[in-house]
Amino acid sequence: MLPLRDDNPTERPPIVTSAIIAVCVMVFAYQFTLPDKLGEAFAFQYGAIPAVIFNHAALPNDIVSIPATLTLITSMFLHGGWMHLLGNMLYLWIFGNNIEDAMGHLKFAVFYVLCGVLAALSHAFTDPSSQIPMVGASGAISAILGAYLLLYPKARVLVLIPPPFFGTTSVPAVIVLGLWFLGQLYSGGMSLGSRGGGIAFFAHIGGFVAGMALVGIFKQRDVPFFSPDHSGRY
Repeated sequence: MLPLRDDNPTERPPIVTSAIIAVCVMVFAYQFTLPDKLGEAFAFQYGAIPAVIFNHAALPNDIVSIPATLTLITSMFLHGGWMHLLGNMLYLWIFGNNIEDAMGHLKFAVFYVLCGVLAALSHAFTDPSSQIPMVGASGAISAILGAYLLLYPKARVLVLIPPPFFGTTSVPAVIVLGLWFLGQLYSGGMSLGSRGGGIAFFAHIGGFVAGMALVGIFKQRDVPFFSPDHSGRY
């Protein structure tokens, strides 16, 4: 199921969510202008490479521009292709505004970066010798999904159902996000032992768990867990 929108209104404008989307789009647009070799070097410079972070390997001096630990942050704003970018930004736009509303702008920004770092480390610890750069906002966005599950499980989400049952329907967020997380657990288990590139499932899992664990610290006091349903808005 592909989420298209939710029915969960907000009071605050999603300033930070919009800014993150804008930065990700601008960084990708810059990446797109680079020739293949420079684009690859850019990913190695600012992507999170487990072996470099844990000092098991080192980048050539001519492409080192920031400390390896900072790539845990910069990697969140890089993407590997149009579909990678569009998928992440869709999830961020649908679910991020409500979590920003529940936390406030500053707390949400801190939550996003902190959980993104924890997600990247979750991936890195599964294969600390990997020399493949991890890029993408999906770890931090997974934390938003985990927070959303605890705050708004009954909110209705309009989803696109793939063929052969093509169409749209409205379902509770707990179903959309619960099935998504189960899919990450299954795919992560299947990927154990793989040494190739691909999707960083354990970043998704780690981010989701971090979001669930930390949402209680970052949300505003007057925001309850398990908010009631806001149905009938379609």
